[in-house]
Amino acid sequence: MSRLARGTVRLATGSAALARRLGARLTAWVARGRRHDLTGWRAALGCWLRIALLVFGLYMLWRVVRAVPALMWLLSGVWTAAAWRAGRPAEEEPAEATADGPSETAPALDREAVRTLLLILMGDGSGVHLRTVLAHLQQHPPTAALTAGWKVPDLRARLVALEVPVDRGVKVAGVPTWGVRRRDLEAPSPVAAEEPSTEASTAA
Repeated sequence: MSRLARGTVRLATGSAALARRLGARLTAWVARGRRHDLTGWRAALGCWLRIALLVFGLYMLWRVVRAVPALMWLLSGVWTAAAWRAGRPAEEEPAEATADGPSETAPALDREAVRTLLLILMGDGSGVHLRTVLAHLQQHPPTAALTAGWKVPDLRARLVALEVPVDRGVKVAGVPTWGVRRRDLEAPSPVAAEEPSTEASTAA
């Protein structure tokens, strides 16, 4: 592959990564506007307000660019530089990043850590929605790097792989959707349930 082709691929890859990261952060920011102490359309007012702010911000940016077209050169340059950095191949990462200590890449999700987090997010409630869990993961390091760009189906697939029971009818603040129930989470796992019977049969 020629140098020009490698540069083009790097810019395209970095631009896609930046777009996913920006989209995930904006989605999480909008989701944080939902009021879980309310139900119905009132609970979503905060989300709609944040969407309106985003639309207004984009409109103002368009007006500024229309008034000062030269600003597009600056915006394009900033985006290109950021995309170039984001598209850096793994083999070009500095060696000292691994020599000086652990990298900032988030570890894989651990079942017990996820279970503890779910119980914390539930508080005194009987369950928690997956969108609430995902918003929390995307707001706090080190899971923010791991879950960047995730959607609710992505989180659901990971929880299923970790044998965390999920259900599409979990009701929180009167709104049913995908989530985890406390009673399912606190129930003994199939492995733990089989251990006593195995030990009893061995003793017999």
